[in-house]
Amino acid sequence: MISMSSSQLSTTNISQRITIAYTGAFGVLKHRLKQILESVESLPDEESEGRAFGVHERLTVKYESEKHISLHWRSDPISDMVSDSVVALVLNIGREIPKVAVESEEATKTEEENNYKAEKVIHALLVSLFGENGKLVISVDGNVAHLDKQSGNVESENESLKERVRVAFQRIQNAVKPIPLSMS
Repeated sequence: MISMSSSQLSTTNISQRITIAYTGAFGVLKHRLKQILESVESLPDEESEGRAFGVHERLTVKYESEKHISLHWRSDPISDMVSDSVVALVLNIGREIPKVAVESEEATKTEEENNYKAEKVIHALLVSLFGENGKLVISVDGNVAHLDKQSGNVESENESLKERVRVAFQRIQNAVKPIPLSMS
């Protein structure tokens, strides 16, 4: 006769918290996270007077002081990846802050020149992505979308393609045009 025994397995939830030095504007951090991760929502938090937001419903970012923010999450592989991404972004923003200040002091180009250059880059990127001889007519698997580069309006019978082109155009614009200094 074979005797089988089983062990008692238990599970546990691990809540993690990390505090990171961050002296930039909290609004800039939220804006940059929205650009990259898209799912960033404000959270009511009495302790931080509304200065908290959630990322992908997995991670909470809280404003602790003028010099620190904290991240809170329940440990699982996906939440850990999201928190790693946020930490990397915060550390990179911290390195960029002096650079942005120096650039703004030395900037001599007019806003019109900057907008013209940004428009040229956006147009070149879109043409290279969708390759229609300089026209902003996007054709994917027989579906066609027309993009107005001035307004960002997309017309297409295929809603999926329409949304893909709109999001691609928005991301390219965000990458090319800097964050306004008024947000900092």
